Amino acid sequence: MFDPEVLALAARVIDANRAAGRTIVTAESCTGGLVAAALTEIAGSSDVVDRGFVTYSNEAKMESLGVHDDILATFGAVSVAVAWKMAQGALKNSRADVAVAVTGIAGPAGGSDLKPVGTVVFAVARRGDPDSKHADTKHFGDLGRSEIRRQAVLFALELLLPAETGAP
Repeated sequence: MFDPEVLALAARVIDANRAAGRTIVTAESCTGGLVAAALTEIAGSSDVVDRGFVTYSNEAKMESLGVHDDILATFGAVSVAVAWKMAQGALKNSRADVAVAVTGIAGPAGGSDLKPVGTVVFAVARRGDPDSKHADTKHFGDLGRSEIRRQAVLFALELLLPAETGAP
């Protein structure tokens, strides 16, 4: 189902988080659960992966993760503010230690001059560490829907590596 690069990185994420005693939750929009699927493709991942939220619609982001409609209206679904609230909401609604959130425009439609196809926003939140805010916007370019989503999965997995391995 996944290419060797994604699987190898998912295995590193599982092993590193297991060693660090951390559990993971994902909050995904444009990746549609692919980050959680890559993680759970690894045998034994159940002791690291708590759960995943696929919140494709704005309503799902509001209902499942507590993203406020005023944030969506002000900044749009593809924004640092929304990604950060998605990550916080995933932690609040799980037992995980670390959350990664992904929201973006995989195309082929939906882009704009300010947020072209291939724009993906990521956020990471850690339980009990409100100062550990990390958010990043990537512009992968119009690589095609599948490749944009693949690149987003790889980047999200990198963000889930504990800090001692070089990730934020």
